[in-house]
Amino acid sequence: MSLRVCVLGSSSSGNCTLVASPSTAILVDAGFSGRETVRRLGEIGVAGEAIQAICLTHEHSDHTAGLTALYRGGRVALFANSGTIQGLEARPGADKLSWNIFTPGSPFAIGDLRVEPFSVPHDAYDPVGFVILHEGCRVGVVTDMGMVTGLIRERLRACNALVIESNHDELLLKNADRPWHLKQRIFSRQGHLSNEHAADLIAEIAGPHLRVVFLAHLSDQCNRPELALAAVNDALRKRGMTHVAVKLSAKDRVSDVWDGALEGPPEDQEVGAGQKGHQQAGQADIPVRGTEGGAEIPVADHVTKMDRA
Repeated sequence: MSLRVCVLGSSSSGNCTLVASPSTAILVDAGFSGRETVRRLGEIGVAGEAIQAICLTHEHSDHTAGLTALYRGGRVALFANSGTIQGLEARPGADKLSWNIFTPGSPFAIGDLRVEPFSVPHDAYDPVGFVILHEGCRVGVVTDMGMVTGLIRERLRACNALVIESNHDELLLKNADRPWHLKQRIFSRQGHLSNEHAADLIAEIAGPHLRVVFLAHLSDQCNRPELALAAVNDALRKRGMTHVAVKLSAKDRVSDVWDGALEGPPEDQEVGAGQKGHQQAGQADIPVRGTEGGAEIPVADHVTKMDRA
């Protein structure tokens, strides 16, 4: 397994995740400014010019704020479905962006990565999650979903690493000093996933193949890191899946870097060895460097190009 994963940041104020093979580096979402994204990449030894593509889950600003700056005049390829692009059309600078348009359910390639988009329930035009594959390693990224569907379970079940939403503690949200309509939106099937529901999902799909889970999109007001960690770890322990390392993401700092190349085959993994393959932020040497000119990367046929001058 040779994928590396780092959550550059995740919250209601910004979401961005790096997934990289030795030769291809992409971002899932671009929720921070271009300058901040490049700074965070630098903390883990990755140059901004190394990023070859950005895949968008949906159009909300906490996932797209840095899109125009990171696009760099077309040197970074942008991937989204038609609904997400429609949702972005009114944004300043959107008319200058060229797109690679995918269809949920139809896989496509970016360099040596295979990307599988799938539909998720959230209050956006056409939101998706992704499974990203390279040499038998599977990484699933789902940061916004109001409920767990059979499709989500099926797509994430065989992943080695997950970035998954654990947005709120239900009691803290119920008692929060927030307008009721906002609470209803978050609790709804098109809203955000609670710690309890995230824990149930992770425990259900966990197996010897799953090595690490990054908990994402934690609410500042309606969650606590220790509550999210306890919910997931307790659910995994009840199923005997104590080998799975559970990590936190945060809005103001990068996560640890998970390196699949440091993991052995799933059948060789010993219970309790979940921390193997994890490096502290700032210690990873991700060998992906780009050139200022931006090299062409091969893209599979399941993508339609929309070029703009």
